Amino acid sequence: MPDTSVFQRQQLYLRPDPARVIVRPFRPTTEPRDLQPTDRRRANHIVERVLALSESAAAAELCDVLDNFETRHRDLVQTLDQRAAEMDQAFADHPAFSRLQRQLVGAYFLQEYSYEASALFNPSIVPHPDPSGTTDGAIRVILSLRAVGEGHVSSMTFRSGQIGRDGRMSLDPGARLAGLPEVFHNLESGADTDDVTLRFNPLWDLSERVIFPVTLRQSNGVEDARFVAFDHGDRVVYYATYTAYDGRSIRSELLETTDFVTFRMRPMTGAACLNKGMALFPRRLNGQFAMIGRQDNENLHLIYSDDLTRWEQGTPFLSPEYPWEFVQIGNCGSPIELDEGWLLFTHGVGALRKYAIGAVLLDRNDPSRVIARSAMPLIRPDPAEREGYVPNVVYTCGALRHGDRIILPFAVSDTFTNFASASIRELLDSLTPVTGRA
Repeated sequence: MPDTSVFQRQQLYLRPDPARVIVRPFRPTTEPRDLQPTDRRRANHIVERVLALSESAAAAELCDVLDNFETRHRDLVQTLDQRAAEMDQAFADHPAFSRLQRQLVGAYFLQEYSYEASALFNPSIVPHPDPSGTTDGAIRVILSLRAVGEGHVSSMTFRSGQIGRDGRMSLDPGARLAGLPEVFHNLESGADTDDVTLRFNPLWDLSERVIFPVTLRQSNGVEDARFVAFDHGDRVVYYATYTAYDGRSIRSELLETTDFVTFRMRPMTGAACLNKGMALFPRRLNGQFAMIGRQDNENLHLIYSDDLTRWEQGTPFLSPEYPWEFVQIGNCGSPIELDEGWLLFTHGVGALRKYAIGAVLLDRNDPSRVIARSAMPLIRPDPAEREGYVPNVVYTCGALRHGDRIILPFAVSDTFTNFASASIRELLDSLTPVTGRA
């Protein structure tokens, strides 16, 4: 297949870094999460061994922990105290603890986790809520990325950067440290404990903030966030649809923020939310919210709703047509509004489960009407970059318009992230007109 791409790739890469670690709870067994009798006995055994240490031995052991780990994490002593407070079930069977003993016990029930040891991929991109500090003709942007560590557990992480007038992307230096937010369950919103608020320290750099699974339904990952800057008319809210995975089943959930410091995560309900890969339009259409989904694992659907968290059956509007997408198609992030219509990037799966990226142009007033589509992939796995965690895959969760260009961050082989840009005019000219409905 000849290369017909109008995209120009940059020599700019985001690769997974095993040195980036967070501290997360260590539990004696993995299921269930709460301490059951067997788990409690094992936890008590660990506590008893700590209590059997002399004061000087315990002090030496805690000193060794701090010497080894304090420079790798913010506020490690406070984290030890917090973990000890969570271990009250284990403490209940024992006499009073000194603070030193509590901190040492906390250390035994924590572990470092290299959250992007395996992969850093499937990016999306939105304008930064703080546009200051740019050079002439540039804009600040935020990237979200899916990070994968031990056990194939996925989390969400962020980077910031700028896009120049010419469409070239530059990245801000990433922070050395990383950390997790405080978690608050929004019980006042109803009985669903999966409705949570996450709050990071606003003094932390954006690249320090890691959204790790916090509910049982997310226990094996928060995957493939598709961020969009949604225009409510009087304000902009950043929403992201993502996949919650517990190791057996999936569902689509919604994340929202205005500042990338405080986030709300909540489940979405309805028939459309039992699948993955949903992408929200950046504004209401005819008074309703609109979403691109794939309810049948094969075709794209257009869905309308009056409620951001409830999405039922949609109308199919795009099916596989060309060999590079015969297995299935899906969206690659939220549609981008142009004068000519809605530009929607898609992924197609072909022979040998090879993923490629294409695009369709949808009618601006009726997005179920397809105006043009890619007969050939716009980006496909480069022969020199086909090897990785999942070979023969290119994928993205969102692109961005800047001036007369499209900037597309994309993942390679589910391992690392690259960047490309294209002229909007050339991109539209590369699409094949569609007569009637697809």
